[in-house]
This record gives sequence, structure tokens and C-alpha cells, in this order.
Amino acid sequence: MSPQVQKLQINYKTLEEFRKFRENGLEELSMMEDLKADLVEDQTVSPFYGIYEEGKLVARMSLYRILDKYDRYFDPPTSYHELMKLEVLPGYKGKGYGALLVQFAKEQGLPVKTNVRLGAQDFFLKLGFKPVKYDPVRDRGENPYVWQPEA
Repeated sequence: MSPQVQKLQINYKTLEEFRKFRENGLEELSMMEDLKADLVEDQTVSPFYGIYEEGKLVARMSLYRILDKYDRYFDPPTSYHELMKLEVLPGYKGKGYGALLVQFAKEQGLPVKTNVRLGAQDFFLKLGFKPVKYDPVRDRGENPYVWQPEA
């Protein structure tokens, strides 16, 4: 059975699964605080998506819809999804899970913006993202890349 992207529930089980990601390194990728803020036992619409392998969450991301009135990346301003905290657990990298999550984001019908970490530029370029001209006021040290659906 091929892996599929699933919407993650906002509950204590997901919080426990997120701990495994935090244990594997990059503190800035931890979505635990985001999840805790929304933790009202499945009553909030979840921005979290993941891929399971043999019942274990092995890849995840968050996908937030940004309304056109807040857009600072597209011309003309448009609503888009902000892809954040894409992460695959060690031992599961190289299986295409990260690309599958990004493809899922692209299939939602809106442009996608993400902030690319050092070393991940080639990954996003291969998936059709383009770097945005850096604006120090807007980007505040981030490295924004965008993808737009074909017109």
C-alpha cells in the first residue's frame, strides 16, 4: 500500500507523536507549541498533515491558509498556503515522503509559500518553487520560496 497524506487530528495522541520529531533535532521545527495552542480535542480545524508508515507518524508539515489581504509575496495579491515545518524522521528520508507532502500542498489549488532552510534549496527548486527577491523588512531573515499553479 502506498503512503498517503493524512490530516492530523488535534489531540493528545498527535501531541505524543510530535515529541518523536522534537527528539530528532531541529528545535525550530517543533510543532508541539502550535499543536498545544489548538489542543481542544479535535474541535479546531487542523493545519497539520502527515504520513504514517506501519502506524507510526514518519513525516509531517503544517499548511496555513493566508488570505489575499495579508499577501506580501504575489502580484496581484492572492490567497495562498504557507507550508511550514516540513520534516521527515531519520530513517525514513529518501522515500519521497517530503515530496509527497509538498505535492499534497500544491494540489490544494492555491499558490504555496515556504521558508527554505539552508541545504533544502535544491529540494524545493526540483519541486517547482522559485526564490523570492529578498526584502529585509518583509522577510526578517527568512528565505521565502513560492510556487504558483499553471495559469
